[in-house]
Amino acid sequence: MRTRRFIALAAAVILAACANQQQPAEQAVAKVDASLNEIRADAQQYAADELQTVDTSVSRLKENLAKKDYRAVVMGAPSVASEVDALKEKVATAKADAEATLAAAQTEWNDLTASVPPMVEKLQTRVDQLSKSRKFPKGMDKAAFDSAKTNFESLKTEWTEAGSEFASGQAASAVRKARSAKAKAEELINALEVKV
Repeated sequence: MRTRRFIALAAAVILAACANQQQPAEQAVAKVDASLNEIRADAQQYAADELQTVDTSVSRLKENLAKKDYRAVVMGAPSVASEVDALKEKVATAKADAEATLAAAQTEWNDLTASVPPMVEKLQTRVDQLSKSRKFPKGMDKAAFDSAKTNFESLKTEWTEAGSEFASGQAASAVRKARSAKAKAEELINALEVKV
C-alpha cells in the first residue's frame, strides 16, 4: 500500500515538474529560433557551414520539445543560444570584411575606369594608324605587329568582361580582370610606341 502511494506521489511530482518546465522550454526554443532567424539570410551567404551546424542543434531542441522532454530542452537551450551568438559574431565579421573588400574594389575600379579606357582609345588609334601605314615601330616586324593586334583584341575583351562582372556585383573578380587589362595596355603602349 505504501509503495503504491509512493509511486503515485512520485509520478505526481514528476508530472508537476514537467508541467513547470513546459513554458520555459517553449520560450527557450522560441527565443533561440527567433534569434537564429534574424541572421539566417546573412548566415547563408557568409557562414553556410556554421549555419548548418547551428540548425542541427536547434532541430534537436525542437525534437526534444515535441517529445515533451522539457528538461532536456531547458538544459540544452543555453548551449544552443551560445552557438547562435557565436554564429552572429562570425556573420558580422564576415559581412564587415566583405563590405570593406567591396569598398576597396569600388575605389580601385573607379581608378581603373579612369585610366584604362583612354589607354584603349590611344591604342586603337595607333593600331589603326600602323595598319594603314605598314610602318611598324623600331624592331617590330609584321608578325610581331599581328601578335600585338591579337593581344589588343584580347585586352578589349577582358576589359568588357570586367565591366560586365562589376555591373553584376562581382567586384573582386572584375578588378582582377581590369588590372590584367591595364597591364596588357601598358605593355602594348610601350611595344607600339604610343604617345601618352
